[in-house]
Amino acid sequence: MSDKNNEDLKRQASENTLGLNPVIGIRGKDLLTSARMVLSQALKQPFHSAKHVAHFGLELKNVMLGQSALKPEDGDRRFADPAWSQNPLYRRYLQTYLAWRKELHDWIEHSSLSEQDASRGHFVINLMTEAMAPSNSMANPAAVKRFFETGGKSLLDGLSHLAKDMVHNGGMPSQVNMEAFEVGKNLATTDGAVVFRNDVLELIQYKPITESVHERPLLVVPPQINKFYVFDLSPEKSLARFLLRSQVQTFVVSWRNPTKAQREWGLSTYIEALKEAIDVICAITGSKDVNMLGACSGGLTTASLLGHYAALGQQKVNALTLLVSVLDTQLDTQVALFADEKTLEAAKRRSYQAGVLEGSDMAKVFAWMRPNDLIWNYWVNNYLLGNEPPVFDILYWNNDTTRLPAALHGEFIEMFRTNPLTRPGALEVCGTPIDLKQVTCDFFVVAGTTDHITPWDSCYKSAHLFGGKCEFVLSNSGHIQSILNPPGNPKARYMTNSAMPLDPKAWQESSTKHADSWWLHWQTWLSERSGETKNAPRALGNKKFPAGEAAPGTYVHER
Repeated sequence: MSDKNNEDLKRQASENTLGLNPVIGIRGKDLLTSARMVLSQALKQPFHSAKHVAHFGLELKNVMLGQSALKPEDGDRRFADPAWSQNPLYRRYLQTYLAWRKELHDWIEHSSLSEQDASRGHFVINLMTEAMAPSNSMANPAAVKRFFETGGKSLLDGLSHLAKDMVHNGGMPSQVNMEAFEVGKNLATTDGAVVFRNDVLELIQYKPITESVHERPLLVVPPQINKFYVFDLSPEKSLARFLLRSQVQTFVVSWRNPTKAQREWGLSTYIEALKEAIDVICAITGSKDVNMLGACSGGLTTASLLGHYAALGQQKVNALTLLVSVLDTQLDTQVALFADEKTLEAAKRRSYQAGVLEGSDMAKVFAWMRPNDLIWNYWVNNYLLGNEPPVFDILYWNNDTTRLPAALHGEFIEMFRTNPLTRPGALEVCGTPIDLKQVTCDFFVVAGTTDHITPWDSCYKSAHLFGGKCEFVLSNSGHIQSILNPPGNPKARYMTNSAMPLDPKAWQESSTKHADSWWLHWQTWLSERSGETKNAPRALGNKKFPAGEAAPGTYVHER
């Protein structure tokens, strides 16, 4: 496989890796219902359908005569091979496909379907037409070239990969070579130790690498549906190492991977576990409070914890950082397209029956949300070209999923449905009502412009729920790339704005653009809120909470 191809796959992967949202998914049943609805619409509007068939016939005539102007969208990498535009046969093959796809979407657009049904119709047609793209067939010019270059070996390798995936990967194309990585060996290698463990989490303290450290420590809270080491992938991509270099005493939560036995764990269970961890950190560092960072559903958990502290009148958290976290769950995106009452109820019922929601099942569902980026390009790479799946740390982490206890999954679904954090007292955790307006600490919010799981405008609206002063930063990237954004990337950009108007678009229009990573901007903000510096501790933990298992601990290895 050429290096360029490999890099393309890695880039697409990191832009579209999903950082799973535990609320939303699609059932096969919903897709079938939408497909039936599209077919019945064709029968209900015969003249409308006939008009589009005639229009397709005209376009087909232009394609055959070489007079069609149809071409793929800019940036569609599936048809980057010159053969698609220069070879007359390939060009006609591609244009026929594009004409067919365009006509189907036009037919839906101008039918008498309701707006939501039309959106679902577009989604189903997209799934079908993307699956039948010419680039996914053996006629793909890259596959043909590869076949002759390898004397047919690429076809045999492809069939072997297909057979392996049928047996070991549920029939989905493998996104990554899972044998190339081992957590603790070439991932999650920053020096540290577990200084506290309860049923729900392990608390890892990282070893300082500077002579002096800030007095106030930082606690990092990852999502419950992913392993924590997204914050410590490789040395050059490690947020943990960046924090240590910035003189921050760094602690991270490693959640336990729940089984059926933990089906009753809910939001309050996780918040009580975090409260214990915060008390341990204060005891170890001698600080009266901590700074916190929460990502995705970990951000939602952390925000609820701060609301709980505010209700108790306790000042345990000095400043909060939220990464790609939606607290105001009014989502208007493709992700929420099938999230109606019936689907949400069915999702709750399924996880209650199983006791847990399997992360691997969710990953499959999400892959079909972006099939070109998360299925078909691996289909081409692994099966048509006969290449090994790429070796890429982000993809390994994304495939190393965890489970979610049924009770917590049910609560997330209810929160998605009723949007309680937008109303004072509508959510209760650990026996206290939550009012985020009572959370008055400073907070730093990061969102990504191309994030399709936690859309940036939803993150922006969520930032308005708090009572404290907000620094909102918009990164020019997707869900995971917004978190993994080490300095030095020439393509990295972010926006800031000292004003916080209610309208996200107004914020964007009057914002200031900056080059490089938002990590540097955050470093300044965080150090201003991390207190004085003092000599770095010589040992991890203390007498009461001694350093135990070396990082990354034991919970991260649970399957």
